[in-house]
Amino acid sequence: MAEIIGIEINPQEVKEAEIIVGIPSYNEADTIGFVVKQAAEGLKQYFSKYRSVIINCDANSKDGTKEVFLNTSTDQIPKIYLSLPPKITGKGSVLRMLFHKACDMGAKAIITIDADLISITPKWIRNLGEPILEDFGFVAPLYVRHKYDGTITNNVVYPLIRCLFGRRIRQPIGGDFGFSGEIAKIYAQGKYWDALVAQFGIDVWMTTVALAEGIPICQSFMGRPKIHRPKDPAQSLGKMFYQVVGTMFNLMQSFFDLWKMVKWSKPTAIFGFGLGETELPPPVRVDQEALYQKFLLGFKQYHNIWNKILFTPNLNKLNEIKTLRFEHFDFPTELWAKILYDFSVAYKNKVDDQKLILDAIIPLYYGKTLSFVKKTERMSIQEAEELIEYECEVFEKIKPYLIEQWTKVQGYVKVRP
Repeated sequence: MAEIIGIEINPQEVKEAEIIVGIPSYNEADTIGFVVKQAAEGLKQYFSKYRSVIINCDANSKDGTKEVFLNTSTDQIPKIYLSLPPKITGKGSVLRMLFHKACDMGAKAIITIDADLISITPKWIRNLGEPILEDFGFVAPLYVRHKYDGTITNNVVYPLIRCLFGRRIRQPIGGDFGFSGEIAKIYAQGKYWDALVAQFGIDVWMTTVALAEGIPICQSFMGRPKIHRPKDPAQSLGKMFYQVVGTMFNLMQSFFDLWKMVKWSKPTAIFGFGLGETELPPPVRVDQEALYQKFLLGFKQYHNIWNKILFTPNLNKLNEIKTLRFEHFDFPTELWAKILYDFSVAYKNKVDDQKLILDAIIPLYYGKTLSFVKKTERMSIQEAEELIEYECEVFEKIKPYLIEQWTKVQGYVKVRP
């Protein structure tokens, strides 16, 4: 994987660093200054004996992100600005610059934090960096999140990662990670890299590659909730869904020989519990009626491709759900898991255009999200978490169904029970 850096501004001519804080960005002038100050304070408070640097990895922002970053005081902590060349885009692409730079600088620990964070504190730098210096290779964040924040994580990525690879990593696409210089070298090699990883597929790619490579992994409790730009799951899906899910489906093919052997999941070590009081996250509003209507619209838009992809019992149950009135709507977890498994097999076998296959999941995802919202309306955050854990157990329980379909279908001859 070739290194691509369009611009490098290194005012203090830093050549080596033991700890790097990397901040990927695109048009984040309004928020990056605060993030930089918190990162600098964290490095000073907790890693003062190490040579450190803050690197802004930018996607050629046009709103003054570069100027805000370079002009923000960091009290002797050096800074480097990197930017992609014009016409190259994506969070994955900007982090690719960081992987290469970390290797060039001989870094021991690399911490990545999103540029739009409002809730970051200096302790986040410690919590993501310290485990790396204690021989973990990859650190995933553990936040308190509102029960309706992160619905792609809750309904798709967390259950699949846990089921496939047998590790309970609650925020596998959290965006704020720590990783060692050794895994930076693996990332820089770019195995299993593709156009989806270069965009929003990067977070799940980093987590999955770390798992597949057998890297020692822990989770780190951040203390404060992740507050950035919470989105109504009925309104704000965009390209992220198909880039994340497409990356997962691609990696399922790459690592089949590994995940087919995994039967159940086990907990992942947690760093940082007991480090202060836990703050509750802000509310996330959900337009339930919009979710319901988008689910129903899917039957008009994608029914033909669903007929190609879904096995008959699953398709029949889905058609039954369509008849439910809004007030009685429910999308069973077992059906949702089997539908995701069916789609992963169809994607592997290219029964249709792969982008269309991914798009065809979205109305079903809206339906599953609506079902989760309706079930948890009166639940606390902890009670909703317990439901998510139960749903993950369902994914694990019916994993043999996935393996059977994955290995049975050759060239995609649809098998009818």
